[in-house]
Amino acid sequence: MGPLTGLRIIEVASLGAGPFCGMMLADMGAEIVRVDRVTGPRSSAAHSPNDPLLRSRKSISLDLSQPGGVEILLELAGTADALFEGFRPGVTERLGFGPEVCLQQNPKLVYGRMTGWGQDGPLSRAAGHDINYIALSGALHAIGRPGEKPVVPLNLVGDFGGGGMLLAFGLVCALFETRQSGKGQVVDAAMLDGSLAQMAMSFGMLANRQFPLEPGSSLMSGIAPFYDTYETADGKYVALGSVEPPFFRQLLELTGIPFEEFGDAGFTSLSGGMNTEKWPELKNRLAAAFKTRSREEWCSIMEGTDACFAPVLTLAEIQDHDHIQYRQSVINIDGVIQNAPAPRFSRTIADTPAPPCRNGQHTDQLLEELGRNPAEIKALRQNGIAS
Repeated sequence: MGPLTGLRIIEVASLGAGPFCGMMLADMGAEIVRVDRVTGPRSSAAHSPNDPLLRSRKSISLDLSQPGGVEILLELAGTADALFEGFRPGVTERLGFGPEVCLQQNPKLVYGRMTGWGQDGPLSRAAGHDINYIALSGALHAIGRPGEKPVVPLNLVGDFGGGGMLLAFGLVCALFETRQSGKGQVVDAAMLDGSLAQMAMSFGMLANRQFPLEPGSSLMSGIAPFYDTYETADGKYVALGSVEPPFFRQLLELTGIPFEEFGDAGFTSLSGGMNTEKWPELKNRLAAAFKTRSREEWCSIMEGTDACFAPVLTLAEIQDHDHIQYRQSVINIDGVIQNAPAPRFSRTIADTPAPPCRNGQHTDQLLEELGRNPAEIKALRQNGIAS
């Protein structure tokens, strides 16, 4: 089930953003055939049976440095709607399964390419990671506290939001177009481009002179007392996002801080200004207020109100929260707590994901589907082309 049921997509094994893209597509019902390395994973975590990024796949192990392995990959491409890879620019061309060759094999194929910097440009062949891409996009500079160095937001912005999600979106867009034109094409998904796309709101604020360039000075950076985290009496934390006027008023009411004293520290209207001179004092008052009760006590007072409040939960705590339990946003697969498929659809409801398979678990099955007999499969294994 799922809205992508009926699509077959070849995933050439990679790390991080690539598997995330594969997970998103597989969760929506696409059949994902993962081409793993004969010699094993690139890291000990790449093929972990506990890794949700690798769920709901079939796996064939091929040595793509050998012509025989590339030949099988091209045959698989001939059976697929899309293929995606995460090598540096030029690597797949050198190995013999670049987009030109694959599109000759299957003119309707959508060929996805995941890189950090993009397929061309001065940095295109340089190594990099999430932190580098979000640094160049301006996102990293904007995250942090005044007078402090930028804060790294895990590897969410570049790898997953800017990389894997962008590639999944690009593949689905191109697959939709292919159904109109009957022609395949190449999708160039760069984590730098995806990071820049996520800065669209900030670009708009900058154009309207609402986004200061000093680190930690934007409204959403934690500088505002009503958009920050606060420690509670038990050493835990809560998060506030009381930006709009009625939400800010309710925050003050629920914390016992007189609105008459600090009302102008929030928006006087949605387009109006704020008395930022009162922010340090209000932040101290809020900090003192939240220190008077435990996180659980504050949840009983503020959760579910319009104060825009939430407890800051650890990964181990989220499965016990009432809202997450009600929506079944977190699921348990073979003892592994993980995210449920998202988004949700009213009619083409996604199935529960299958646990990750082992490297090469479906090699024989997929080779048989391509017409290889048992003797040929045995020879491929003996020659190290497949495993």
